[in-house]
Amino acid sequence: MPEINRFAVAPLAALTRHLADVASERRSPDLVITGARVLSTYTERMLDDREVWVSQGRIAATKPAGTHRKTGSSATIYDARGGILAPGLVDPHIHIESSMVTACAYAEAALLNGTTTIFCDSHEIGNVMDVAGVEAMLEDARAAPLSIFLTVPSTVPATSPDLETAGGDLTAAKIAALFDRWPEAVALGEKMDYVPVTLGDERSHAIIAAALSRGRPVSGHIYGRDFVAAYAASGVTDTHEAIDRDIADDLLDAGVWIFLRGGPPTTPWHSLPQAIKTVTELGASTKRIAVCTDDRDADDLLLFGLDWVVRQAVLAGIPAERAWSMGALHGATRFGMDNEIGGLGGGRRADLVLLDDTLKPQNTWYGGELVVENRKITPALDAALEARYRYPAAAYTTVKLPESVSLLPDLPTQPCTANVIRTAPSGITLIHERLAIAPAADWPTLLAAHGLCFVSVIERHGRSPGNVAHGLLKDFGLKRGAVASSVGHDSHNIIVAGTNEPDMQVALRAIAEHQGGVCVVVDGDVRALVPLPIAGLLSDKRVTAVAEDMQRLKIEWDRAGCTLPYMGFNLIPLSVIPEIRITDRGLVLVPAMTLVPLFE
Repeated sequence: MPEINRFAVAPLAALTRHLADVASERRSPDLVITGARVLSTYTERMLDDREVWVSQGRIAATKPAGTHRKTGSSATIYDARGGILAPGLVDPHIHIESSMVTACAYAEAALLNGTTTIFCDSHEIGNVMDVAGVEAMLEDARAAPLSIFLTVPSTVPATSPDLETAGGDLTAAKIAALFDRWPEAVALGEKMDYVPVTLGDERSHAIIAAALSRGRPVSGHIYGRDFVAAYAASGVTDTHEAIDRDIADDLLDAGVWIFLRGGPPTTPWHSLPQAIKTVTELGASTKRIAVCTDDRDADDLLLFGLDWVVRQAVLAGIPAERAWSMGALHGATRFGMDNEIGGLGGGRRADLVLLDDTLKPQNTWYGGELVVENRKITPALDAALEARYRYPAAAYTTVKLPESVSLLPDLPTQPCTANVIRTAPSGITLIHERLAIAPAADWPTLLAAHGLCFVSVIERHGRSPGNVAHGLLKDFGLKRGAVASSVGHDSHNIIVAGTNEPDMQVALRAIAEHQGGVCVVVDGDVRALVPLPIAGLLSDKRVTAVAEDMQRLKIEWDRAGCTLPYMGFNLIPLSVIPEIRITDRGLVLVPAMTLVPLFE
């Protein structure tokens, strides 16, 4: 695979002289891709019958098709046969950990989908392993056949230690040191604690200052139009959480970039169709709008890449050339890298994608090397993917549980009110419902009377041993058995939901045995399991193997009756999203950020 220096080219003068010679036809390029329609992200036009000259992993020039024949070029010639040649996609906001695979493994799916550069926020592994986890992810990223930049995790833990227990604590000083040590650290990741930020919290603003004082942009995560002005005033200049037309419009007018998030329609991540109406209905410009994927499990990563999101923008009414620009040039521009990536201008990296007329990638060149051809990875990429980074031993021992854990609350013996978590179809917002509870002879009777099941969150970092919180889910749909995950956002404690304690215990022990994972248990039998031994978040397998495991899990998940998809289930402990959440400390009301008892 090509060794691409992502930050500087030495000696730079020699490279620019060489590219000028190639562009001026004094030297032959290494590669000519001819017979293509070139998608110009700079002018948002389709340029017919062109060829692109590549040398030393970079674009030298775009010329009329057939020019190479007049120059006696010795270049390798690739005939695009009238296909669309476009710049590789640039994903401005993703979480590698959500894909359940390492950065090296993630590269396979990204390149198949025409994505050649990503900006990842590794707050998941930071929540588990602190700085050591973030730096391990950075080493992994350096070994990957993909251009990967880091937006440094900004909100670890996401809330006060009084509200949840995390394995990491990324202070302003630690974040500043990551910026200073790692050139890949190009921005501050999503500032999820938007309520403390807008209220002027000292720690939150010290972290923002660590980025701004170094000239790094600050990424955001926000719910509620009332918070936009103060959030923008605090230095936040992008967000992927514009969930509808009106807040998207507010954010753009406040000077905040928006990343339209497209996701499988059955998940909570498909906000693009509503948010894009700021353009299609209110007439906003797309110049500060990009598209992103945010979270994908391994299965969905292969099926719903950033190319799919671009096509969703086209379906929503955006012209194809502009939509591809939103997927390539705009993300690069947001992070000040449009001189390197996002377009087919001279001197840019030769990260190229050959598309069919529906904008589906057929070939991908990474640094001028063909890594995907006819929708299949090439031997060169296959070899690179087999040589994956190995995480340190400490990453394989992060699930630390006591020998005995009680997973059920005490059965009420007198009339009371229960603070219940009611799930909604999208899975992002959870509804706080207060139910009047009458005494019952046993739990099955009480659960059946109200359409409830159990949910528990168990601290797994060993920092608050024995911390277990109990809650009740309404409308989750679980018919029998239990489901469990070690990816309970954002502190990544273990979340277990079930209809009975024996199955919940089996699920918990299955996760402990594999040092992390997600599983479905029915009648004491583990029906499906995706092991995640690295920090309880990642598999050490190739993405295709993990996708197969995930497909089996989804089948069993649906059979169990769960109304939230797996990734929506993982958000149940995410205590920065309204209205009610459950962490290892108990039930949290948002945005009040207060704990309430299960029964009162």
